Amino acid sequence: MAENDYDAFAAAYDADNEINVWNAYYERPAILALVGDAAGLSVLDAGCGGGAHAAALVERGAVVTGIDASAGMLDVAQRRLQGRARLLTADLNEALPFADEAFDLILASLVMHYLPDWSRPLSEFNRLLPEGGRLVFSTHHPFMDHASTGRDNYFETYSFDEIWQRGGKDIAMRFWHRPLHAMFDALKSAGFQIDIVSEPQPDPRARTLFPQAYQSLTTKPRFLFFSVVKA
Repeated sequence: MAENDYDAFAAAYDADNEINVWNAYYERPAILALVGDAAGLSVLDAGCGGGAHAAALVERGAVVTGIDASAGMLDVAQRRLQGRARLLTADLNEALPFADEAFDLILASLVMHYLPDWSRPLSEFNRLLPEGGRLVFSTHHPFMDHASTGRDNYFETYSFDEIWQRGGKDIAMRFWHRPLHAMFDALKSAGFQIDIVSEPQPDPRARTLFPQAYQSLTTKPRFLFFSVVKA
């Protein structure tokens, strides 16, 4: 199986995301808290997956457009959203099919670590926002992913592979590690100012539901969250 073939396990992936501690009790509540009040905003959900974040934003009164490279994940999102958001196939490594300043806010949940180069997507995100518009995103924490790869040089930008189990299948995944300074440099080069950098704690309910994972999430970095503003 090719790396990151979400079409091959879209339903199993989405079902797991609905209940697992990393997504349901950590990443999703943390990034939505960072977004804050979205009522009346035009929002691009970049890498929308099965639409869980988009659904939450719609419920908060946002007008949402979701894009993803996986047709399988977009099918899941269509079923979840039932026409309440516009959904399109798009690749974040390429130009995006929207006019300049088309959105007030861009959300990119756990997608940037799939991209070998941040310059193109960040440039496009900047183009799609007005001055003062926000990009809110989460990504692998570089201290977490580097420690798990066995690589020597933290300061390199490099790819690494993992095997996930979803729906009874082994799934080949490929991600990109980049050091913290490279993230900040890419954001600055693309014309963004850092507003908030967050290393949040999990939802307190996880303490009882997932005690081992809760212990890990409260003592070791897992994901890193940014809110940045177009200068």
